[in-house]
Amino acid sequence: MTVSRLTKLHGVQGTHPKALQTPDTIRRNNLSLILGLLHREGPQSRAHLTKRTGLNRSTISALVAELGELRLAYETESPAIGRVGRPSPLVHPNEKIAALAINPDVDAVTVGLVGLGGRVHRRIRYEAATQPSVRETVSISRAIIEGMQAELEAMERITGVGVAVPGLVRSDDGQVLLAPHLQWTNEPLSASLEQALGRPVHAGNDATLGSLAESIYGAAVGYSDAVYLNGSASGIGGGVISGARPLRGSAGFAGELGHTLVRTDGEKCHCGRSGCLDAEVRLERLLVPLGLVRADQAELERAIAERPSRELQEEVERQIDLLAVALTNFVNTFNPEIIVLGGFLGSIFDLDPERLVAAVAKETIGGLGAGVKIKRAVLGSELLLVGAAELAFAQLLSDPAGVVAPGPHQPEERRTAE
Repeated sequence: MTVSRLTKLHGVQGTHPKALQTPDTIRRNNLSLILGLLHREGPQSRAHLTKRTGLNRSTISALVAELGELRLAYETESPAIGRVGRPSPLVHPNEKIAALAINPDVDAVTVGLVGLGGRVHRRIRYEAATQPSVRETVSISRAIIEGMQAELEAMERITGVGVAVPGLVRSDDGQVLLAPHLQWTNEPLSASLEQALGRPVHAGNDATLGSLAESIYGAAVGYSDAVYLNGSASGIGGGVISGARPLRGSAGFAGELGHTLVRTDGEKCHCGRSGCLDAEVRLERLLVPLGLVRADQAELERAIAERPSRELQEEVERQIDLLAVALTNFVNTFNPEIIVLGGFLGSIFDLDPERLVAAVAKETIGGLGAGVKIKRAVLGSELLLVGAAELAFAQLLSDPAGVVAPGPHQPEERRTAE
């Protein structure tokens, strides 16, 4: 992945030429660049960082030293690989710089602790008897986090909280405009969580954050044009990476791929139409032949393996065929290099991948589908937590030296300009 592509994909803004005239701005931008590379691509030698960035060796040494002083990175000796001379030390992102991540859904609230580099230190899923309200989500999240004190105290810094919501979220203030399956409308989720947790909170659409996570750490790494679909108890959401940039739309709500039409005489959808992908391809319809009311990803796949039946096979085939209609539309519209399927969509794809791949290849315009890769998301149950954590890491990654390191129990603060 080139530096220019990394900058586009993860929203790092370019700097106006005039701003580059000040040494402090240059240093700040370079610190952001190095920390971003370590966070998204893992440990790298100083020599590799020099090659990747085009900066000279002395500059890289100074930047790595400063990140070390800020406790955002650390170095270890490179393993011996048979080369003559002393190997360049490996520079690591400090995984003890962490973010809290929350994912409310209709059947559970999941909370995670995610370190720099995308490492999930802890994941706790609290199953709810009914779909949680915002008030209940806040209460459950606070209780889970209070029970994670040992893990929090082991961290060197908590940057904030990211929330992945199955609905439309206003990114500037975390207001949930509509989360239909949760029956939330115009709910101040971020503000409520900030008040309860005493930390900065940022919220976004779950599928959009899932697509971001897969593009950084998962199946879509290295692809500039990708479509991501996630299937959960709340339904189907999506995200699109186009030209190495997340497709956001004028108001930030692009990617409602679950509401593409797949069946003209289909089931009524909560959006008011009939035959949407979200209404036809449903987790609960898979659970019926399995004799389950609810299941997380691991439970679903265990049940599928243990309880095969003709009824289940027929439902899987029905859902794959309808999913193929949607994917054909997406290939014709977005012309992606890859389609990534997360949640239960990945589970049904694994049961009969040839059926889905063949249908998309056959039905797309001009044979576009024949060259599209279809893969399952690789981050599994950690996917949305890793995506949500990116929201909480954003400020630190954009200005590593501009954030004070208070300690694990206090919120982050900006340094006052001297």
